[in-house]
Amino acid sequence: MNELKETDLEVTASAVAKFAELIGQVEDDIAGVRVFVQAGGCSGVSFGMTFSDVINDDDLAATYESVKVIVGADTIDHLRGAQIDFVEKGGGNESFVFNNVPQAADSGCGTCGSATAGGGCS
Repeated sequence: MNELKETDLEVTASAVAKFAELIGQVEDDIAGVRVFVQAGGCSGVSFGMTFSDVINDDDLAATYESVKVIVGADTIDHLRGAQIDFVEKGGGNESFVFNNVPQAADSGCGTCGSATAGGGCS
């Protein structure tokens, strides 16, 4: 396991608090929150998160307060410089948002990763 640097990924206090709350609701032994990519989306990929019970040798990880965030070596280039935030918009509308996501050169989107676009394309 390698260290995930602040320049690689920023996780806001509200996201850390929500991660901790969600982990507290799970009875399983959780190693951390894994951030991953899958084909599709604005930058050629879309992002997701899941609980992980293992940290692989080639993963990057950092502890934000009491929460470990894990990023696979194959994911970090798609994520470097991004921010994960948790936004409550009222009326029960709340979500994790990826801000400042690097845009792929061949992406068909006008803008990507802006706070106004909710981390997606506009």
